[in-house]
Amino acid sequence: MSTKPRAYYIKTYGCQYNKADSERIAADYYARGMVEVNNWQKADEIVVNTCAVRQKAEDRVHGFLHNIDVYFKETGKPKPKIIFTGCMTHHGAEKILEMFSIVDEVLPVNEVGFNNQALRKDKNHAFVQISTGCNSFCTYCIVPYSRGRERSRSFEEIMNEVRSLADQGYTEITLVGMNVNSWGLEKVGVPLRKLLMDKDKKIDLKDLPENTSQYLKPDGLPPFVKLLKAVTALDEIKKVRFLTSNPWDFYDELIEEVGKNKKIDRYVHLPVQSGSNTVLARMNRGYTRESYLEIVRKLKDADPEITIGTDIIVGFSGETEAEFKETIDLVKQVDFKVAFVAMYSPRPGTTAWRMYEDDVPYEVKKRRWRVLDNLINQKHLDERPKVV
Repeated sequence: MSTKPRAYYIKTYGCQYNKADSERIAADYYARGMVEVNNWQKADEIVVNTCAVRQKAEDRVHGFLHNIDVYFKETGKPKPKIIFTGCMTHHGAEKILEMFSIVDEVLPVNEVGFNNQALRKDKNHAFVQISTGCNSFCTYCIVPYSRGRERSRSFEEIMNEVRSLADQGYTEITLVGMNVNSWGLEKVGVPLRKLLMDKDKKIDLKDLPENTSQYLKPDGLPPFVKLLKAVTALDEIKKVRFLTSNPWDFYDELIEEVGKNKKIDRYVHLPVQSGSNTVLARMNRGYTRESYLEIVRKLKDADPEITIGTDIIVGFSGETEAEFKETIDLVKQVDFKVAFVAMYSPRPGTTAWRMYEDDVPYEVKKRRWRVLDNLINQKHLDERPKVV
């Protein structure tokens, strides 16, 4: 007599990287003979893959887990195993288990491995992760603490996965990482300073490492450009995208390759976060508005058909009206076709949370958000490029 296979359900919050993580988690379940269900009420195990980029993202996780708790208490049905992963694991297992008594296991996101090829539902387009973690230290960002130090997958491992996808009929690939431009250049074995990890200690900008200090300088052609060349050389692959890029290491060689290699999507996502040098400095972004605009100029010179999208944070700590107007000016100069605009939300554990006051009123943040949304997204509704 056959037994019914155990079932799993994965709830994913956040960015494309989290979506790719969930595909790898699904592959591990599949390898164990479990089946996916589209209703969490029917699952034997529920994975909650969390996002911590803003408080609203964490609030949605709270709401989802609350609904699960209420449902199984009211129905009296056996509660499934609840596994908690993703960027909210930066709180630490002990704190998470205190916050959510319903959770059974906390899986650090950097322990989600590459043992099995990701289980993908889309049969034409695939996310391929080329690295894990991040060595950059933008003050508002929790990723270096939730995902750990940056580690690049090997060229061979990535290409084996891409070739396998090509053999399966995939024609579009998106290479994903927290910092794709510097793939293969991260300094390995450099521990985080204790001061950076001690969330109760005050910190200053001078205590933060410069982003460039955490990476090697390319010797000749940057490794990521070599990877792009290799992936696009496969006849079966018709289009390649990459996410996410940092402006401070968007090398001229990468610009040249994007310009001439028409298999690379004409949409380039290049987060700016702010158009003000003083705000960028407080964010520890590692570039200026002038250097950002120079990259945009070079990209459009390389191919006028290239369109630019971005991420912008409004209301970051201390942002004045004059600083916000600098962002408006930059937006008008670049003519972004799409922007993911977020109101600043201080994340516990980040350096900004330890360094700055969240001193821009919500009403001001909301007004600034509307200004940019109207100036970019609403203005270009009919021109929005496909964003994976």
